[in-house]
Amino acid sequence: MSDFRIIKKYPNRRLYDTRTSTYITVTDVKQLVLDQEVFKVVDAKTNDDLTRAILLQIILDEESGGKPIFSEMVLSNIIRFYGHAMQGMMGMYLEKNVQAFLDIQEKVAEQSKTFMSGAQGKGQNADAWTQFMNFQGPMVQNMMTSYIDQSKDMFLKLQDQFQSQAKTMFPGFPFPGDTGKK
Repeated sequence: MSDFRIIKKYPNRRLYDTRTSTYITVTDVKQLVLDQEVFKVVDAKTNDDLTRAILLQIILDEESGGKPIFSEMVLSNIIRFYGHAMQGMMGMYLEKNVQAFLDIQEKVAEQSKTFMSGAQGKGQNADAWTQFMNFQGPMVQNMMTSYIDQSKDMFLKLQDQFQSQAKTMFPGFPFPGDTGKK
């Protein structure tokens, strides 16, 4: 058996889970993501990988209803990176930042479990949770702000390194904002 689950997408737009031998919905695929199942969606006729398209469809569905994660400004800025020399770096940057956010979220969840187990032993469940969340909110926000600032600084340094390397490789080429002085 393969390491990941195969979902086949048929021309009639139906999704077929080969592991369970049943038809599933996009909502079911979303649940696979939430359950951290490893899967691949393929076109039933061509075997083309459609996983990203299905994941983007799930994101679009989520963004259309309720509270969106991406503002219009964020989406516009992401679109501007397509075809840009830094497109690949932007993808890695977003991936690393989302992973950092997940790591922070996991640490907070671990701390809350420890805190709640101690509070339950003392009979302070509701009040302890409120106090914990009042403390955690600003702390998590400060951690994220600090991480984003560090990430921004690292990104700017990387950009400066690329620019410096480009100037070294192409010494006679005029660069925007370059006064020509060294």
